[in-house]
Amino acid sequence: MSIPKMKRILVTGGAGFLGSHLCDRLIDQGHDVICLDNFFTSQKSNVTHLLSEPNFELIRHDITHPLWLEVDEVYNLACPASPIHYQWNPIKTMKCSVLGIINVLGIAKRTQARILHASTSEVYGDPEVHPQPESYRGNVNPIGPRACYDEGKRAAETLCFDYHRRHHMPIKVIRIFNTYGPRMHPYDGRVVSNFIRQALVGEDLTIYGDGSQTRSFCYCDDLVEGMIRMMNTGHDDFIGPVNLGNPDEFTIKELAEMVIEMTGTKSKLIFEPLPADDPTQRQPIIDLAKDKLGWEPKVKLREGLEKTIAYFQDVDFSQFRHPTPPPLT
Repeated sequence: MSIPKMKRILVTGGAGFLGSHLCDRLIDQGHDVICLDNFFTSQKSNVTHLLSEPNFELIRHDITHPLWLEVDEVYNLACPASPIHYQWNPIKTMKCSVLGIINVLGIAKRTQARILHASTSEVYGDPEVHPQPESYRGNVNPIGPRACYDEGKRAAETLCFDYHRRHHMPIKVIRIFNTYGPRMHPYDGRVVSNFIRQALVGEDLTIYGDGSQTRSFCYCDDLVEGMIRMMNTGHDDFIGPVNLGNPDEFTIKELAEMVIEMTGTKSKLIFEPLPADDPTQRQPIIDLAKDKLGWEPKVKLREGLEKTIAYFQDVDFSQFRHPTPPPLT
């Protein structure tokens, strides 16, 4: 009987919403996990339950600064993912994507570790092709208010592939579409957490635009499964990029109405202007993930929302930092 190899795995952004769920899975698999986070948008409470595990280590560190660790694998998830956070300090956001990936690629190069970089569907911008395949090169405004995140992630993908071509680095690149679930920050400004928090405290639900814009919502457990499958594909078999997301498409208004129904709130819908460069359509083509990873989402939106609402009902919103101030001037 073969004994599975314990790997030492670095998860940057590991105390965040997705990172903490990934740490859970890797710990359950018996790996030695180093969770690195600067807690700008994350909560230590997301990983408090892991602190007593002998194979878990938590390090407070800003990934824009170099660090030296000995690891077998790296999952690079470090970067603010919500517009209200990444637009607060856009220069810092760009540094997080670009300097961050340079630093972790340096670790991976020195230790010959495999690295998975979490890119985003935002590399497609406000897409003119719908739904979006990996071959689509996107419609991104390089000088708009979202460019710090969109272009930072695009540059990080470029660096991954340059390291792969130049140094034969074992890279894996995924593009994450809208993901939700327990441990989302209630004040992160993303649509699922916004709607649920507003509904539970009796506020009206704020829709930006007329609500006809679409999104595809993937439950966190499905997304983590896709990440691990991607990391575990052969060295040169498949490096990506690959879309990970749920192809089921909903309008924002449909999501709001579902949250109102499921929470039983008396909240109404209010409409505000659509922010600049906000994409009107977002839906992944996941044929590549099905073919190369044998992966597709299992959790339907209503089932995932039930679990997410239950989480939000149990947390004390006063224990979370409120949104960052308006963008620095």
